[in-house]
Amino acid sequence: MIRTLLVDDELLVRSGLRMILDAAPDIEVVGEGGDGEEAVRLARELAPDVVLLDIRMPGTDGITAAARLTALPEPPRVVLLTTFDLDEYVHAALRTGAVGFLLKDTPPRDLIAAVRTVHEGNAMLAPSVTKRMLERFASPAPADSAAGRAEAERRLSVLSERESSVLVAVARGMSNAEAGRALGMREATVKAHVSRILAKLGMSNRVQAAIAAHDAGWV
Repeated sequence: MIRTLLVDDELLVRSGLRMILDAAPDIEVVGEGGDGEEAVRLARELAPDVVLLDIRMPGTDGITAAARLTALPEPPRVVLLTTFDLDEYVHAALRTGAVGFLLKDTPPRDLIAAVRTVHEGNAMLAPSVTKRMLERFASPAPADSAAGRAEAERRLSVLSERESSVLVAVARGMSNAEAGRALGMREATVKAHVSRILAKLGMSNRVQAAIAAHDAGWV
């Protein structure tokens, strides 16, 4: 069973999430919390595999809580719950080690799939959201940041030519299927390349890798 903790200050949201997840035979909601402080306390007590965590909450917010959760000795996989108008908070939270985020109106089937995906060790970032994040936050390195660009290029030098091509596609906001069509690969092959890229770069999600490609001037 995938032990899951729900944290949101809105009871109605938590109830809806629980109803959806309770319908999955392999997911168990082990607890609920209303703020970031509760999230950390419950994570220590209940040892969940996955935490669905709202970003904007009273008291300790989701960003602070995500950083504390991912710093635990045996950290859960943290997925942030957000809306598009909170992009800037999501960007900050992804830097803490959270493995992805979902919109609160995510269809039930996709929510269940997301919990399973992150439990398997993969990141859950919708390509459309990745693209929006990049459009808002990532930009080619300016002329006066040559050192930063060189460092990004050095970091990406571990990638093979094929992996580099896949990363460029990801950095352009393409889904695995779209990248596969553009590069003449099967979707499963692209997915495997993305997993290897993240492993080589020591990153947890597509957005971090895509931003690195932008920092290097690849896109």
